[in-house]
Amino acid sequence: MLSFGMSKEQKMIKDEVANLVKGVVTDNAKEMDESAEIPAGSIQKAWELGASISGIPEEYGGFGMKDSPIETSIILEELAYGDMAFTVAVTAPSLFIGPVNDMGTEAQKKKYLPLYCKDEYTPCSLAINEPHFGCDAVDLKTSAAKKNGSFILNGNKCFVPLAKQSSHILVAASLDGKNELFIVSGDNPGMEVSERENNLGLYSLSTHEITLKDCEIPAEDRLGGESGCDYDKVLQKTRIGMSALGTGMSRASYEFARDYAKERVQWGEPIVYRQSVAFMLAEMAYEVDAMRFMTWQAASRFESTGDAKRESYLAKLYAGEMTMKVTDYGVQILGGHGYIREYPVERYYRNGRGISILEGMATV
Repeated sequence: MLSFGMSKEQKMIKDEVANLVKGVVTDNAKEMDESAEIPAGSIQKAWELGASISGIPEEYGGFGMKDSPIETSIILEELAYGDMAFTVAVTAPSLFIGPVNDMGTEAQKKKYLPLYCKDEYTPCSLAINEPHFGCDAVDLKTSAAKKNGSFILNGNKCFVPLAKQSSHILVAASLDGKNELFIVSGDNPGMEVSERENNLGLYSLSTHEITLKDCEIPAEDRLGGESGCDYDKVLQKTRIGMSALGTGMSRASYEFARDYAKERVQWGEPIVYRQSVAFMLAEMAYEVDAMRFMTWQAASRFESTGDAKRESYLAKLYAGEMTMKVTDYGVQILGGHGYIREYPVERYYRNGRGISILEGMATV
């Protein structure tokens, strides 16, 4: 049954991540955004929390803890409260090692998981998004075909986080009408990684387009081996993750706008007492709670049954729409100050657009 409160352990996790965010992310988020770079030391400090490898068995280098989408949602919300770009960067390895751990063959787990379950942060990634109008994560245009004991991949991907730095990328492609995931080495001659994309938001996150042209990979690098993987479950977990990011970013926008409205004096009193501002703040508050509820509901459903197709889709859909509403309200409440880059609400607004557009940038 879904609980509306956190256990002692979950509260401890939340507080630990919140402390890291306050000390490492929040105060430096503007500088990271302006410089379009995240310091390696900051990522390493967040990596040392162990969230990405906590559910990996000890024999592969992880901590062997129970995998909990609810707890991961709590972590992602707290990280995104500090900065969404930072969150995607520090948790990008989860996009690779999570599916390999959940659905990989024993040989794949032994080969790949120890490479990324280290004390030192090592990037790897997942490629789902495609650069064409009406891109649908279920209706993939990137194709895979079996040939002479190997698989040949052809197609294009975009918004692939840290693709240039990643030693391995999980690529989603259609094989005989079924969506599958394939492990592609970063130095595969059939995969070309573009220069860094120039995006509306997430300035400090390095994302890239990749081109797969007759990209040949060994048959054993099809995730799950001959039986393949359950791509839909991977998509469900990433959608829950994206809704958690939207919740955290929206909460940050709400709290900053609320505190600003209490301090900003106009017409002889703080603007928080103006009905139009108070009503917007009230809407922001309940939409943040609604997003969190839908995220936890989807995470709880997945944790208990392993299938939250409907709940995860609705959670991401709602988070995508409401993140834009809440972050837009944040800009409006600050007025002219909301439009300049001195204040974080414009960054939340730019980054928030990605929740509804992007797939596979975070996972629980």
